Amino acid sequence: MNTRLRQSWQQLQESLWFVPGIMVLFSFGLAYGLVEFDDTTNWQGAKRFPLLFGNGADGARGMLSAIASSMLTVAALAFSLTLATITQVSSQYSPRVLRNFMRDRVNQFIMGYFVSVFAYCLLVLGTIRSADEGKFVPATAVLIGLVLALGGVAALIFFIHHIAESLQTGTIVQHIFRETSKAIEALFPERFGEPVDDPQKAEAALRYTDEQTGWYPVKARQSGYLQLINTEGLLKWARNHRVVLRIEKEMGAFVGEGSVLFSVRSGMERPDPSEADWPDDLINFVSIGRHRNIEQDVAFGIQQLVDIALKALSPGINDTTTAIMAVDYLGAIGEELARREFPARIRSDGQHLRVVVRSADFNSYIQLAFDLPRINAKGNYAVFRRLLRALALVNDAVHTTERKPVLKKQADLLLAYADQTLTTDYERENFQALYQQLMRAWS
Repeated sequence: MNTRLRQSWQQLQESLWFVPGIMVLFSFGLAYGLVEFDDTTNWQGAKRFPLLFGNGADGARGMLSAIASSMLTVAALAFSLTLATITQVSSQYSPRVLRNFMRDRVNQFIMGYFVSVFAYCLLVLGTIRSADEGKFVPATAVLIGLVLALGGVAALIFFIHHIAESLQTGTIVQHIFRETSKAIEALFPERFGEPVDDPQKAEAALRYTDEQTGWYPVKARQSGYLQLINTEGLLKWARNHRVVLRIEKEMGAFVGEGSVLFSVRSGMERPDPSEADWPDDLINFVSIGRHRNIEQDVAFGIQQLVDIALKALSPGINDTTTAIMAVDYLGAIGEELARREFPARIRSDGQHLRVVVRSADFNSYIQLAFDLPRINAKGNYAVFRRLLRALALVNDAVHTTERKPVLKKQADLLLAYADQTLTTDYERENFQALYQQLMRAWS
């Protein structure tokens, strides 16, 4: 899918109006179809089932008017509950969690349901005619309006349950974990061309890309966060133009207007830079938005959990249990990353160097996940223990020896900080005993 289309689709998914708008349009079609059915058929439901279809013009108008007004009232209540939930989540957990509630399909559907039933009833209400106006009562459409109203009662009860469930800490952190896991599954390993496997070729390619001269800068046209990169499109573009493309920003990084987003250089097979032709549409292979997006940004998922842990550890909230829960899921994400192969920095089309990526490595993700929680858990014995166990969980999943020193360093930092900040000998001795126990199984 085109990068711009993907960005637009993501924005629609995160809006509170798109799904309700579609449902309102569907209610228009339903109302029109049922009124046409009652007008053009000889079914005569009122004679066959008088208890269900026996409403006169005044009765049908009164019932539809009551349904429309009640649905509008409930829709306003649903919007108010959603906004109140968003406010509470922002203050108690993290503002970066709000997009999860904005794109919640249940919230969007429930609000769309109430608004669409309101619109449906208004449309059917306008077609009812009394005897002096040429009597017409769309009995089937009126009955469906009553059924939709009864469904609204069930929808309201379910919506209140869903809101209460959504506010629970476990639900929030698990949702973030699932989204981050999906992003990890999609990105690692990322088939971004063919890696340069030959050591000599790889060394030569790195020297070539590290040179400071000969690069043509491609600057961003707007400010925002790097949300999406069309990797396949960039690789194809670089191959077609026989150039080397260097991505200067990591996924999720802030890009200022006029800052260098790409650097382009003639490929090693065509060393004359004057022959290169770099069109202006290269910027269309990326998406820059006003906030970060988790689809290609694993670090953003980790950052959300870190924010929840930091908020819980703040003096104003001081919620150790929530912090521990966030640390548990940080360990689970670290475990997912420990099992994955990370994409190589330099990529080729099978013959020539084409793209140089700038992406976070395993060490960067671990530092992001554990540095700030460790620092902000000053003197918190329970959180220190859970951080150490989370590191041990990640270590058990590591399949390459070069990643173990990263985790060992984090454990050592944790031990040193615990010795400095824990206030009793009992806490320090027990934490040291746990550290020694885990160290025996570390290698």
